[in-house]
Amino acid sequence: METKVVKVTDKNIDEVMEEAGSLIKSGELVAFPTETVYGLGGDALSVDSSAKIYAAKGRPSDNPLIVHVADYSDLEKIVKELPKEAKMLADAFWPGPLTMRFKKNEKVPDTTTGGLDTVAVRMPNNEIALKFIKASGGFIAAPSANRSGRPSPTLAEHVKEDMDGIIPLILDGGQVGIGIESTIVDLSEDEISILRPGYITAEMIEKVIGREVTLDAAVDGVSKDAHPKAPGMKYRHYAPKAELVLVEGEEAHVLNTIIDKASLATVNNPVGLMLRDAHVKYVREKLFKIPKDALVIKSIGDKEAEIAHELYKVLREFDEENVSIIYSESVGNGGLGRAVHNRMIRAAGHNILNT
Repeated sequence: METKVVKVTDKNIDEVMEEAGSLIKSGELVAFPTETVYGLGGDALSVDSSAKIYAAKGRPSDNPLIVHVADYSDLEKIVKELPKEAKMLADAFWPGPLTMRFKKNEKVPDTTTGGLDTVAVRMPNNEIALKFIKASGGFIAAPSANRSGRPSPTLAEHVKEDMDGIIPLILDGGQVGIGIESTIVDLSEDEISILRPGYITAEMIEKVIGREVTLDAAVDGVSKDAHPKAPGMKYRHYAPKAELVLVEGEEAHVLNTIIDKASLATVNNPVGLMLRDAHVKYVREKLFKIPKDALVIKSIGDKEAEIAHELYKVLREFDEENVSIIYSESVGNGGLGRAVHNRMIRAAGHNILNT
């Protein structure tokens, strides 16, 4: 299959959406941009389309997909009931990087939800995504548009790397704005909980709904036996090809440890370092004796939003460098840092070095 990449502009958007919608209605898959990452879209109400998504990604079939909608009213068509908190959160954060989990009705096939009786739904804050959803019939099942376990794509080129020859069309909307996946909040139980941290924090949700929001115990854990409630809860995700080690502890100890590890780099065993921008110069000066071909240092920014935006792109860039191992600074565990830290430890497969 030939994979076509189309740059979407104001001039061609209507024509491109007609083509993309027709492909979805015929049972094909289309990759599209959102404000978080690129998604791999198929008809959410089609058993065959959902199965195609799992096959294209090489994704375990018990890992549920997120359904994307373009109108809040469409929720009533696929869920059994809408708690009052749903409208409150939609008014505050939709369209935007918040996914809500509900009890599903019979219209949503079990293949879309990984065999669960719940469905996760969101409305992306991206004009191309919203037009694509409407052109396709209103319900798009879409995980990130990468091969399972790889860093999520934040550029159309990333999608092409993983999906070339597998899907017919990639809608190129440029680099995404946020860079990590949406927050998933569970509204299917009496207790409201976060199943996946993201740009919308628990504190932001609590402020809107006026009640406590807990963090699911499996958010940062990896269980081989548990059935994941939401995407990203069970398996290793977001991983580069090289081994990734997350270094945690006091800043000075972290930097000294990274320097010590990198000092062993050789041309035959090159090392990659992923650092905050403020630390790149200091570490590079300490390692000036290391051969240029033995050490690759990349900045991921300084502020949490910058790190979220750059994380997956930098992890994919390391794949082109053929390093044998990557050492990375960790990120604080509050606010947006909570979400970034979650992605980092899963990319590292919980390979954490405490200093």
